[in-house]
Amino acid sequence: MTSMRLDKYLKVSRIIKRRSVAKDISDSGRVKVNNKTAKSSQQVSPGDEISIAYGEKTLTVRVLSIEPQMRKEEASNLYEVIEEKGD
Repeated sequence: MTSMRLDKYLKVSRIIKRRSVAKDISDSGRVKVNNKTAKSSQQVSPGDEISIAYGEKTLTVRVLSIEPQMRKEEASNLYEVIEEKGD
């Protein structure tokens, strides 16, 4: 698999715990992929950068791989944190 919907990727990687929450955050304009505002249906691929605004915080990660499902212990292997800003 070389790409996946943004909302599903956020859930599988456990950056956001529930897909419905990932979809709501994406569709409200708080997620950017490669510096462009993204909707939940946007495809993400390895190498893409995802920035998520959580209130006062911003988390930026780089997609390392795409997997259809992942165990909780290994989910952080799907991405690397580039930057965390805020309190």
